[in-house]
Amino acid sequence: MRAWLRLVRLPNLATAAADPLAGFLICSGLTQVGWLPTAGWLAVLAGVASYAAGMVLNDVSDLVIDQVERPERPLPSGAIPRGSAAVVGNLLLLVGGAAACGAALVAATPGPALVAAVLAVGIWLYNRHAKGSVFGPAVMGSCRGLNWLLGMAAAGGPTAVSEWAIPAGMGLYVAGITLFARDEAAASRRPTLIAGGLLMIAGLATAAGFVWLPLLNGVARVATLPVQSWLTCWGILGVSILIRAGQAIVQPEPARVRAAVGNAIMAIITLDAVLVLAVCGPGWAFVVLMLLAWFLLGRRLVPPT
Repeated sequence: MRAWLRLVRLPNLATAAADPLAGFLICSGLTQVGWLPTAGWLAVLAGVASYAAGMVLNDVSDLVIDQVERPERPLPSGAIPRGSAAVVGNLLLLVGGAAACGAALVAATPGPALVAAVLAVGIWLYNRHAKGSVFGPAVMGSCRGLNWLLGMAAAGGPTAVSEWAIPAGMGLYVAGITLFARDEAAASRRPTLIAGGLLMIAGLATAAGFVWLPLLNGVARVATLPVQSWLTCWGILGVSILIRAGQAIVQPEPARVRAAVGNAIMAIITLDAVLVLAVCGPGWAFVVLMLLAWFLLGRRLVPPT
């Protein structure tokens, strides 16, 4: 069981749940904490299943490389047969698609089903063709943005230009993480790490456009606290992420790079919670933040990268 939990990246599944949950909350504008509507639950299930499928199929595609670079992983170590992993990965992809179709039926909009279909194509494209190319980080980032859109579409959104800034920004942020982690199994190249860090900064600035874009028209998008306070909170969180990345850039050792990557992935949950805080208030933001417990406990069992 531990090998399977490692294969699906148990800690990271918490981030896959946080994205569609946050997207649904922001576009639905829920402020009172209560039982999440069915469409929201189905969107979260679709996001988690699709992410798990992507992780499993990633290792299926990387078996030959992992036999050299990461022989301790479940497939190259022989803990899980490659054929079994391929079957489970494809089944998880079907579960994700079925859940998204369920969300579309419940919400009476085709949005979630369409997003899930594009997400499945993105997962296939990344694992089969884009991973080792210069387009790999962009495709991976697009998958993260689509995960956000699963929840947003289930709530009938996005409906404003500023709302599109969130999946775009989080997609850029994850593209940066992917580029930053490209050589984490060996000696990372400093220029690649710097490029990854700059992409992460661009992603954080873009996602914050959810708040600063409306300000250009004199509209305060943040409804639950002063705009300056929200931007300060976002900035502090961004700096804390980049400090860890900067340490890895100064000393690009595998352990430091992996720590920076793991920290950047974990921070997705906090970033999602701060975005939810802007619209839904501290109650729902705390609900999203509680997913950190899943990440931290899961990290004690298996590594996130």
